[in-house]
Amino acid sequence: MKLPAAFITKYQQLLGDEADAFFAAFDEPVEKGFRVNPNKAVTPAMQAKMTDPIAYSKIGYYGKVNGNALEHLAGAVYSQEPSAMTVGEVARPALNERVLDLCAAPGGKTTHLLSYLQQTGLLVTNEINPKRVTALGDNVERYGARNAVITNESPAHLAKAFPGFFDRILVDAPCSGEGMFRKDPDAMQYWSTDYPAECATRQREILTETVKMLRPGGHLIYSTCTFAPEEDEQMMAWLLATYPEFELEPIEKVAGMVDAKPEWADGNPELKKAARLFPHLMRGEGHFIAKLVYHGTTKPKNLRTVRDELKPDQRKLWAQAQKQLRLPNFNDLALQVHGDQLYGVPELMPMTRKLKVFRSGIHLGTFKKKRFEPSYALALASDDLDLPKLAITHDQWATYVHGETFDLDAAVATNGFMVLTCDNLPVGFGKAVGRTVKNFFPKGLRFLATDDKTVL
Repeated sequence: MKLPAAFITKYQQLLGDEADAFFAAFDEPVEKGFRVNPNKAVTPAMQAKMTDPIAYSKIGYYGKVNGNALEHLAGAVYSQEPSAMTVGEVARPALNERVLDLCAAPGGKTTHLLSYLQQTGLLVTNEINPKRVTALGDNVERYGARNAVITNESPAHLAKAFPGFFDRILVDAPCSGEGMFRKDPDAMQYWSTDYPAECATRQREILTETVKMLRPGGHLIYSTCTFAPEEDEQMMAWLLATYPEFELEPIEKVAGMVDAKPEWADGNPELKKAARLFPHLMRGEGHFIAKLVYHGTTKPKNLRTVRDELKPDQRKLWAQAQKQLRLPNFNDLALQVHGDQLYGVPELMPMTRKLKVFRSGIHLGTFKKKRFEPSYALALASDDLDLPKLAITHDQWATYVHGETFDLDAAVATNGFMVLTCDNLPVGFGKAVGRTVKNFFPKGLRFLATDDKTVL
């Protein structure tokens, strides 16, 4: 790999005797990895893939997975670069926490956080770039989340809406991307000697707004996929100097991780508590991670939370659907309608009428004339719900994702909407009428599922 000359000079000076091994790592093969969703079933194909576990993640494995495989489309696996998994593990939230993933697209770290929240609490996952927020929405939906709200906002606007609100905030900051050079050589085109300093300016702006949203005792997890001290150790030195209310917490160093380098910043030995992930020392592309606890006195405002907003006729149709589909009351969700679309918004979510909300909770379905049609998202989130379910074969699944109706060997006992499952994973809704299953797989997602496309 032809690295920028200025990049080579910089890290020769910083790494000294380690520099040759560091540069040699860029010519090694890219490491691939994937996580399993602990809230979903493990299929035989997944079990066969889970042979090379990642030491620092109980749900992470080395290896490559196919994006069109049943398991990926059903949210049971997520492809993620191995060193990036460290961030989700360090940020691991407790049940029922209020969590913000501030720079979230395409959703790798968001889905990691969802794995540990287990449908409890609230996850606000934000992406400022409107072109990237759609991918974030797709991954959150695929993962089967009922406790997530997706926003498309600036940190400053979020800070006004959520003062002192969150128990945990993850800032996987936009950075110079030096850790992605091996995985994505095009990233080198954007790099210059001044680029890390430019990124650092933006990172300080983001962190300034982030502080306003943390409750006293809350945690901030800061990460980048760059090696640049300007964006890593020096950024944490700036944060500690500017906000002495923060305290770094030590990160356990395993599988080749090393202490961050105080000598690359102001020399504060506390910086060693943060973690460095270098490609010549571990199986991954590279990351920097710091975990901090906030001892400040931010006073949250008394925010009004969301409430049900169904009209009487909509409530009647929803009640009929609940009875037919054995749907629970979803007491932790507020039911809201946008147009003819019904959403379940986590009850911890404040009223946010001035924010750009891409998806306000889980899409539950659509109000049609005199009936309610359940959504694809509801099916994917039904693993722990006692909805009517119908097991189908892999061949029937291939027919289903192509958008076709298919027949069963025998008629179902009761007609109506059913969650179709394959290898115990919910894959969408079908409507059973006798021996026939009508197709409700979303039209925009349909594809021809040939073996070469769908083998995990």
